Amino acid sequence: MASKDSQNVNVVSSDEEPDTGPSENQKAKEIALIDPNVIDLDLNHTRIGKIEKLEALTKVETICFRQNLISKLEGLDTLGDTLRELDVYDNQITQIEGIQNLVNLVLLDLSFNRIKKIENVGDLHKIKKIFFSSNKISKIENLDHMTELEMLELGANRIRVIENISTFTKLTELFLGKNKITTICNLDSLVNLTILDIQSNRLLKVEGLESLVNLEQLYLSHNGISVIEGLDKNLKLQTVDLAANRIEKIENLNHLTELEELWLNDNNVSQWENILHLKPLTKLETVYLERNPIWREENNPTKINVNYRRKLMLDLPQLKQIDATYCR
Repeated sequence: MASKDSQNVNVVSSDEEPDTGPSENQKAKEIALIDPNVIDLDLNHTRIGKIEKLEALTKVETICFRQNLISKLEGLDTLGDTLRELDVYDNQITQIEGIQNLVNLVLLDLSFNRIKKIENVGDLHKIKKIFFSSNKISKIENLDHMTELEMLELGANRIRVIENISTFTKLTELFLGKNKITTICNLDSLVNLTILDIQSNRLLKVEGLESLVNLEQLYLSHNGISVIEGLDKNLKLQTVDLAANRIEKIENLNHLTELEELWLNDNNVSQWENILHLKPLTKLETVYLERNPIWREENNPTKINVNYRRKLMLDLPQLKQIDATYCR
C-alpha cells in the first residue's frame, strides 16, 4: 500500500504509441489519475508512452519513469519549483530536452536510453548526481556549470577522451567504464575524488592520477596495462582492481598502507617472489590472483597449483580472503 507521500499510479491503454513503434504486446499506456499532493511518484514499468498530465502536481519531489516506452522528455515544465529527482532509466529517449526548467534537480538518471549528445542541461546548477550510462554518447560536454556535481556515471558509451570536467571540484565518484578511452588525463582538479572507474577501455598505462590524493577505490580492469605504476601519491587507496590486464610483476604497491583489496586475477604474474612485495601491507585482507601462471601447475598449465592457496597464506598471513574463498 502506498504511503500518503508516495503513489503508484494506475495507467490505461492509449491508442497512441511512441514514435519508435513498440511491438504489439508493448502498446503504450497513458497516465490515468494522480493525487495532486503526491510527493514521490512511482510510474516504474507501466508501459507509459508519453509524459503528460503532471500540471496539477504542486508538491512532487521525485518521479520514477523507469522501464517504460517514453521516447521524448516533455510535460515537465511546471515541476521546476519542487522536483528534485527525475529517473527515466531504460526508455527510448534519443535527445535531452524539456528539462531546462527543472532548476532544483539534484539527481537525474537517463541511463539505458538512446542519447547521442549531452545538451540542454545548462540551467541545472544544483545537480549532484547524474547518470548517463548505456547510451551512445561520444563526448563529455556541456556539463561545466555543474559545480555541485558529486557523482558522474558515463559507463558504456562511446567516449574516447576524458575532457571538460575541470569544474567538478566536488566530484567524489567518476564512472567511465566500457568506453574507448586510451589515456587517463585531465583529472588534476578532481582533488576530492574517492572512486574512479575506467574498466574495460583501451588503457595501456596507469598515469594522470597524481592529484587524486583522496582516491580510495581504483578500478582499471580489462585494459592493456602491463606495468603497475603511477600510484605514488594515492596513499589512501583501499581497493585496487587491475584484473584482466597484461601485468607480469607485482610492484610499486608496498607504499599503499591502507590497501585492503587487490584484484590481479587474469594477468601474467609467474614469479612467487612477487608476492613478498605485498607483505608490508598489514591491512590487506583480499587478493585475487587466480588464472595467473602462479595459480597453475608449472609443468601442466591446465591444472591448478595445489599449493597456491597454502603459499599465499604463508607469505601473507594477514589475508582473510583469497580469490572468492575465505581463508578463515
